[in-house]
Amino acid sequence: MSAELSWFKSSYSDSSGSACLEVACRRRDSSPHTIHIRDSKLGPGSPRFAVPADAWAVFVAYASREA
Repeated sequence: MSAELSWFKSSYSDSSGSACLEVACRRRDSSPHTIHIRDSKLGPGSPRFAVPADAWAVFVAYASREA
C-alpha cells in the first residue's frame, strides 16, 4: 500500500520531529476519495488509518479556524 501513497508532513509539524502526522493520498488521484494518516515518528511501519476526503476537509477547516 505505501508504494502507491504519496506521504507528506505538515509545515506546522514540530521541528524536532516529536509531534508529527503524515498524510497521504494515492499518487495518481487528482481528486482523492480517501486520506491516509500515520505517525511520522514510527516511519513506514506505522499503524495508519484512512478517512473519507470530505471528512478530512471538514477536519482541516475546523483546525484552521481554531488554530
